[in-house]
Amino acid sequence: MLQLRSFVFLLAALSGGVSASIGPVADLQIVNKAIAPDGFTRVATLVNGVFPGPIIRGKMGDEFKLNVVDKLEKQSLDLATSIHWHGLFQRHTNYADGPAFVTQCPIVPEESFLYDFQVPGQAGTFWYHSHFKNQYCDGLRGALIIDDPNDPHRHLYDVDNDDTVITLADWYHYLSTNAPAIPAFNATLINGKGRYPGGSNVSLAVVNVQQGMRYRFRLVSISCDPSFVFSIDDHTMTVIEVEGTNVRPLDVDSLEIFAGQRYSVVVKANQPVANYWMRALPHTAGGGISGFDGSIDVAVFHYQEAPDANPTTDPTVDVPVSKIPLIETNLHPLVPSPVPGKPTPGGADININLQIFRNQTQGLFFVNGVSFQPPTVPVLLQILSGAKKASGLLPAGSIYGLSPNKSVELTIPGGAVGGPHPVHLHGHNFHVVRSAGNSSYNFNNPVIRDVVSIGNAGDNVTIRFFTDNPGPWFFHCHIDWHLHTGFAVVFAEDVPDVPSQDITTAAWRNLCPAYNKFVNETKHH
Repeated sequence: MLQLRSFVFLLAALSGGVSASIGPVADLQIVNKAIAPDGFTRVATLVNGVFPGPIIRGKMGDEFKLNVVDKLEKQSLDLATSIHWHGLFQRHTNYADGPAFVTQCPIVPEESFLYDFQVPGQAGTFWYHSHFKNQYCDGLRGALIIDDPNDPHRHLYDVDNDDTVITLADWYHYLSTNAPAIPAFNATLINGKGRYPGGSNVSLAVVNVQQGMRYRFRLVSISCDPSFVFSIDDHTMTVIEVEGTNVRPLDVDSLEIFAGQRYSVVVKANQPVANYWMRALPHTAGGGISGFDGSIDVAVFHYQEAPDANPTTDPTVDVPVSKIPLIETNLHPLVPSPVPGKPTPGGADININLQIFRNQTQGLFFVNGVSFQPPTVPVLLQILSGAKKASGLLPAGSIYGLSPNKSVELTIPGGAVGGPHPVHLHGHNFHVVRSAGNSSYNFNNPVIRDVVSIGNAGDNVTIRFFTDNPGPWFFHCHIDWHLHTGFAVVFAEDVPDVPSQDITTAAWRNLCPAYNKFVNETKHH
């Protein structure tokens, strides 16, 4: 077995060199730097000076100690920051969840903050990003991987390393602080590289494989807005994990991945030695860039011993037609998981309907008639300062109290302008008992995830979860521009037990005084 592992590692190394991931203990220097991932130079907000941010990696059961150091100095960009570790439950460490003004005040320049948390029982493909204003659209985003030494799917693949992490991002030629009312991205970046329409022919990302090997690709949408339809020409993908939950292997030849979503897929390098197109076709409500003309929205899937060149085929000609696209209702957890509540619509202990509306004149989103505006005092601090009930928390109308040990059903009708909207719940994952594009319900082992598309008009996406994690947890659209314009609520879960269940640190308690002082002195919010 040792010889086999050494052989696999050698092949992995030959396939492009193992990237330098960091963690579970690491410093994250948040800096401003000019970069040109698509050939257009702009200043960005980056982790350790790179885009995407470095892969943070640990294993199941690790304690993560991630020290975020704010070195931001570009006055035209946001200078404060906070980071969310997307998909991690943060049980007993709500303070480390990251969303500004929900669980913390932002970190200010020349200060640092240690996010110290554990990940019991969690493994899979996650990510991290700024959760302050629209800052992650400026570059503060990257993958976070938790390896399971006892992965039940381990026999299905030979290679799983930093080189098999694939990030999909939208990229903007303007700063998030100077975005138009309806932002439109300029380029698709695959592993931090891409081209924009009319731009120069900069080098594309290359994913290296060895013929005969099986690869676990961890596909991470670090998008601010578009979904992407992902595929690899002439190759089938087997989905084995969805956002930290192992699923029954499912063969597909394309999949649509929305902002914040993740999939692990196994791809067999079983085709003739050559170069193939890897595609990420973006979809947005406003249209935007689309297609493959000029080799946009693509990367190179390169077999060892093939020429070091782009595929010989024109990516706009003979575009593959998907025969087995991913359908969400075909995904089922590998280990059956009972759905909380009764197996009937409205059969949870707590049933909440969230109606989404966008006021075109104001440019704001409303959830049940209220547009989320961040409070000046983080919700967690409000609770720890003595608030006993959710009804007393700010912002008024955006806080929903949830009692402990209850099943919760959320229904979120589709059709709001700017959709389909992918919604994300912090502190939990959830069963999707009714998916977009489907009018039926499934209470028998439906997919479990933490970001779901609510679809279009006529859809009524329905999710279930159980309230076993005290704290204020954000629920919002993961199109970041929509979050910043009001598409969010906070679920204040088991408020009376938060002070005894959720630890904080002295450094956390110092964040708000430091931030308030910074704002008063610089007028830079």
